Amino acid sequence: MFTGIIECLGHIKSVEHDGTNIKFGVQSSISHELKIDQSVAHDGVCLTVIGLDNDTHFVTAIQETLSRTSLNHWQVGRKVNLERCLKVGDRLDGHWVQGHVDTTGICKQIVNENGSWVLRIEYLPQPDYKTVEKGSITLNGTSLTVVESGEGYFTVAIIPYTYEHTTIHQMQVGDTVNLEFDIIGKWVKAWLK
Repeated sequence: MFTGIIECLGHIKSVEHDGTNIKFGVQSSISHELKIDQSVAHDGVCLTVIGLDNDTHFVTAIQETLSRTSLNHWQVGRKVNLERCLKVGDRLDGHWVQGHVDTTGICKQIVNENGSWVLRIEYLPQPDYKTVEKGSITLNGTSLTVVESGEGYFTVAIIPYTYEHTTIHQMQVGDTVNLEFDIIGKWVKAWLK
């Protein structure tokens, strides 16, 4: 379980294809503190640490993960948002995030509001993928509040701290992003069925 509050940025150091899987080497300021078998959210994708080498940790993405996320687009040098899992007793500063990406979306617009930024994200509408205004959404692992919600799209407003300390500062129109919809909304939807 995660909160969507990004701890640090990692850099993709290596990309190794192994059958239908991809093994990534990720260099970061927290890599030396990780342990094998530990879960870490990488751009919102919960991946298990399978190896360590000084300031680099290694994770593997299987076909199921690759088919639902943007990991196929990762290349050496790319920055990724990193968050270690929540400890019992910690403050929950974001919202409940599982690290299980539901689908991808496309950044369709970035508006500079002279002190903040508004992003418009579009995704293929499906009955289980809903946002609500002032509700939560996880975008590349970052917990954000929905400003505007519509069929197959939403907007979020980004404060300067979030812009500077996550990969949002490198986002461009047309980029593919990982989306995890709010677990509470998913449970309510399932219960109403």
